[in-house]
Amino acid sequence: MAADISLPADATSTAALAARGLRMATVDANDDAAVRAWVEADTRGFHDSAPTEESFAELRPDFASQRTIGVYDASLADPEVPIATVTAWPAPVTLPGGEVPAWAISAVTVAPTHRRRGIARAMLEGELRTAASAGFPLAILTVSEATIYGRYGFGPVTWSSRFEIDVRRAGWVGAPSPGRVQLVGRDTAMATARAVFDEARRSTTGDVGAVGRRFDRLFGMPSETTELRKKRFVRYDDESGTPRGLAVYHVLEDGDDWSTQVAHVDYLAVTTDDAYRALWHYLLELDLVGTLKASLRSTDEPLRWLVKNPRMIRTTELREHLWARVLDTAAVLEARTYGAPGRLALRVHDPLGFADGSFTIEADAAGHPTVTLDETDDTPLLDVPVDLLASLVFGGVSALTLVDAGRVQERTPGDASAADRMLRAERAPVLTTWF
Repeated sequence: MAADISLPADATSTAALAARGLRMATVDANDDAAVRAWVEADTRGFHDSAPTEESFAELRPDFASQRTIGVYDASLADPEVPIATVTAWPAPVTLPGGEVPAWAISAVTVAPTHRRRGIARAMLEGELRTAASAGFPLAILTVSEATIYGRYGFGPVTWSSRFEIDVRRAGWVGAPSPGRVQLVGRDTAMATARAVFDEARRSTTGDVGAVGRRFDRLFGMPSETTELRKKRFVRYDDESGTPRGLAVYHVLEDGDDWSTQVAHVDYLAVTTDDAYRALWHYLLELDLVGTLKASLRSTDEPLRWLVKNPRMIRTTELREHLWARVLDTAAVLEARTYGAPGRLALRVHDPLGFADGSFTIEADAAGHPTVTLDETDDTPLLDVPVDLLASLVFGGVSALTLVDAGRVQERTPGDASAADRMLRAERAPVLTTWF
C-alpha cells in the first residue's frame, strides 16, 4: 500500500498540544537543518551519541521514505530542536498464511524536561488516526519500555529469545546439507541478501519488511569503521548455486585466552531447512571460539534439536519484541489464513473506537476466511480487549492461556479451544530485526 508520507501532523493532536504552548509539525525531509535538529533530539532521547557527519549522511536518505514529526517549545533556548519525536512509514508484516500493510512507528521520544504533559499520548494517538485515515489496518512498533503501549491498544505479537551456546560441549547431530557454505564480502552479501531476506520474511509470521537504509544497516555501515571491520558474512548456496541463506557475525577477542573467544550472530536469514542447518553448523564449529551468542531468535528455535547436548544452549533473555495495534479488525482477520475450518466470533472492545465491534470468521477447508460484522448465539465467541486482539491474530498465544489469565472471556466452555484450532500459527511468530 502506498501512503502519502507528506500528510500533515494530526489536527486533533496538534490542537491539543498548541493549547499547552507547544507546536507539533512534520519535518521537511528536504530541510537539512530541521532534519539534523530532529536527529539530535532523537539520539538524545535514547541516550545515544550524536551522529557524526558520516553517520548522518547514511541516515539522511531514510527521511525521504518516512513521515517525521517533531514537537517544539518556542520558549526554549534552542527552539528549533524538538522536545519530542516520532516517525512512521509503510511496511509489510507477515501474518499466518498472508501479510498486511502496516504503519511502522519508531523513534518515540519525549525530553525529560517535558514529561507528564500528554505529549506521548498526543503523538501516538495522532499516528493511529493518521494510519487509520490512510487505510492501514494495523500499526506496529518495537519498544524500549513494555509498560507504555498497552494504553494505546498495542499488544505483544512476537517474543524473542537471546541465547548463548557452549560450542565445545554442545556437539552436532544435524543432517548434512547438500549445498555449499562460503565466506563473502559485504558487497557480495548485500547483492544477494535482499532476495533472501524478502523470501524469508514472507514465510515468517511476525517479520516486517526492512525499508530504506534500515536494510543496509543489518550488514554494518561504512561509518561504523571499527565494528564493520569485525563483521564476517557467510552465505549458503544450494546445489544449483542459488543463495538460500546468509549469516552476519563478529568475534570479540579474549586477550586472556585466544582459543575461547565469543562469536556474536548479528543477523541470520534462511529460506530452506538445508540453509538453516548448514549455517548453524558452520557457526557452531568456528575455530578459536568457545561461546556463540545470538539474539532476536525464535522462542521455538530448531537449533535445540540439532545439538547433542541441548543444555549447552542457555536462554539468557526472553522478551516481547514486536507490538501491534489493530485499526481495521475485518481487514486484518481477512488477511490471514486459518488452521482449521469453522466459525469463530470475536467481540472486540476498543476504547479509541478503531477496532470496536463484533466480527465472525468463517474459514473454509483451505483456511480462507469470510468475515462478517455480526455474532450469533451458536458460534464460539471470545470477548477480547483490543490490546490482545493482534496477539491472537498473529497466532503466537493460546486463547486458552489468555482465558486462564482472565484477560479474555469465552462465552461457553470450549470456545477458547475452538479459537485455538483456528487461530494458532504453525510456528511461533518472530521479528528478526529492530526498527
